[in-house]
Amino acid sequence: MILAEFHDGLGVVALVGRVKVQVRSEEFADQGMIHAVHVASFPTKREADLVDTLRVAGNLSISLVAVDECGAVVGHVAFSPVTVAGATAGVGMAPVAVLAECRCQGIAAELIRRGLALCQEAGHGFVVVLGDPAYYSRFGFAPAADWSLSDEYGGGSAFQAIEFKPGSIPATGGVVRYAPEFAALGD
Repeated sequence: MILAEFHDGLGVVALVGRVKVQVRSEEFADQGMIHAVHVASFPTKREADLVDTLRVAGNLSISLVAVDECGAVVGHVAFSPVTVAGATAGVGMAPVAVLAECRCQGIAAELIRRGLALCQEAGHGFVVVLGDPAYYSRFGFAPAADWSLSDEYGGGSAFQAIEFKPGSIPATGGVVRYAPEFAALGD
């Protein structure tokens, strides 16, 4: 829950739970801290390496950080291009991470909300995510199967989509393909 919010000229600063964070686009100096947040948040460093390889390949469409009052990155969300049946208007949201000591304070939710708003402003027609339907439905995600979409990872009901521009998801649906850097996650 956001308790207060104001703009400081650099990004949005929000009092989220008990922590004052600034949500903004990543900067070059954030890269090491972003990597560390993902290493600390997942069982392996695969997601951290994924973000790094997406960045190097130029496939981070949107990359937001949550920064605490001391300037430390405490959370991150990435959006990268996806395709389905030749359509390239979409992005995938992954990964999302928040340091353990900062969780359950709404930071991930704020990163996701800001990221989705930026996706819409940038003209992305749809966003897909692979995650808990009970959590992601609060942001407007619905089962991707509603659009006859599936993913290459067998996500089933955990694979969800939100369409910003009607018709941006092909009427025939299809298999959503993530940026090639995601293939390394399976190794």
